[in-house]
Amino acid sequence: MEEKGIKKDSQVEENYIKKDSRIDENSDGGTTKKETISKNFIELEIDKDLKEGRYTKVQTRFPPEPNGYLHIGHAKAIILSYMMAQKYGGKFNLRFDDTNPSKEKEEFVESIKEDVKWLGADYEDRLFFASDYFDEMIEKAQLLIKKGKAFVCDLSAEQIKQYRGDFTTPGKESPYRNRSIEENLRLFNDMKEGRCAEGSRVLRAKIDMKSPNINMRDPVIYRVAYKSHHNTGDKYCIYPMYDFAHPLEDAIEGITHSLCTLEFEDHRPLYDWFVNECEYKSPPRQIEFAKLYLTNVITGKRYIKKLVEDGVVDGWDDPRLVSIAALRRRGYTPESIKRFIELSGVSKANSSSDYAMLEYCIREDLKLKRPRMMAVLDPIKLIIDNYPEGKSEMLEIPNNLENPELGSRQVEFSGELLIERDDFMENPPKKYFRLFLGNEVRLMGAYFVKCTGFEKDDDGNVTVVHAQYDPETKSGSGFEGRKVKGTIHWVNKSTAVNVECRLYENIINENSEDQNSQEDGSLNLNPNSLKTIKGAYVEPLLKEASPYESFQFVRNGFFCVDSKDSHAHNPVFNRIVGLKSSFKLENK
Repeated sequence: MEEKGIKKDSQVEENYIKKDSRIDENSDGGTTKKETISKNFIELEIDKDLKEGRYTKVQTRFPPEPNGYLHIGHAKAIILSYMMAQKYGGKFNLRFDDTNPSKEKEEFVESIKEDVKWLGADYEDRLFFASDYFDEMIEKAQLLIKKGKAFVCDLSAEQIKQYRGDFTTPGKESPYRNRSIEENLRLFNDMKEGRCAEGSRVLRAKIDMKSPNINMRDPVIYRVAYKSHHNTGDKYCIYPMYDFAHPLEDAIEGITHSLCTLEFEDHRPLYDWFVNECEYKSPPRQIEFAKLYLTNVITGKRYIKKLVEDGVVDGWDDPRLVSIAALRRRGYTPESIKRFIELSGVSKANSSSDYAMLEYCIREDLKLKRPRMMAVLDPIKLIIDNYPEGKSEMLEIPNNLENPELGSRQVEFSGELLIERDDFMENPPKKYFRLFLGNEVRLMGAYFVKCTGFEKDDDGNVTVVHAQYDPETKSGSGFEGRKVKGTIHWVNKSTAVNVECRLYENIINENSEDQNSQEDGSLNLNPNSLKTIKGAYVEPLLKEASPYESFQFVRNGFFCVDSKDSHAHNPVFNRIVGLKSSFKLENK
């Protein structure tokens, strides 16, 4: 992967970023330049609204539909809306837009609540559901009918689509558009009371079938659906459409700034129309921003659902996915995701962020926080022939050389160890500084050892490496004699714990031009996205690690205890990310 940096688009910066650099005069006539303050375009709009008195407070929300798990793109919406409420001393709501019972589940509701809390967006007692307002929405629908702004339509869904027209063809009015107010009220009541079959009738807004904005061409606002709802059970047999319910929910809750992604820009006139015609005061202000796109990942719900149903992944939280639950299970932290979103920026210009940048953020977050432990993923035995037989000793090893505050630990050492297979070579290339015949290396936190021989099995594979150690070279002893160029890690064979390690790569083939599918709709999957190692060995302390607890395995990467499959008798570690990155942050 090529090295990539973060470069601010000059046009985006000019249009959407304002830098406030103020210069104050001193009493002696000199000047002092105060700190430069940068604001994104959303903050500038909020500042303007407050200054002009359009609103006296700020209230935001995150309005997910509970029809799947949240992903990394939703994290941007959550954090951005929450941050705006925090910055301006306002309130933040978590509100479920649960208007489609055929696709919604309590499982998704609970997963979303957990994700939002985990990201640090504290909604306290401000948890709401669209279904909390269904009675009020029905009243507002009746108000629209009484005002001559809505009518009951008997066209089929396919006919409504045909009548709507397209971007070059104006729509045609429904033959039922001019029913009387009395007839519309009676028919809508029949829908509400369960006297109409599904698909036989809908309630539509009466706006403008010739509007250049197709959303304004008499959209459907209520439909009949005999579906049990996760929150209201079987109380209702009509359900509002998302475009009708969503703006009303914002108005009911007193949302001042409705932050949403760019695909809702064309819906804004419709939302404003509904709020105004339903006679809500102080309507919310919608501000759109660019989505967060990430390379070589799958975010589409239908694609993830197919992967789950086909058994390609073990659920919506499979660590190869970028659902928030999957990132949490893999070992990502809220801090790393917030940093990634910060680096990705807020603008109206669509762009993609490299997956390597997300990996960079988790490395930066963990490198000084987590202990560096020794783990051997592909072991061969190292026998130190001159180490006293039957003897062992405890060595004190720093937990993180870059952060002494993490302290140290005691690690047992003996004459039989396990080392990585690639730390020995029978015929090494130039500049190979690890073990080979006659070469000397340091065992991390222990002694110098010199390779004296090796053993092979019948297939010619090296199974045992022999060495001699120098007892004068113990780490921390102040030895200042000869130098060695290589240091390798190890685990003590008799006390090491056998664990399963899972190594992940992107689930989408990096050579794919499209992040979700090929031309035929199939997914271009990477067949090497998961490698399972069952013969890895780690320090005994790691046996007691808790789910989600993370460590740096020396030279192997950052790993996290799997929250789903790890048990006391079968520890499982997920590799969060490797140690090396191709990503380069400019002007870090």
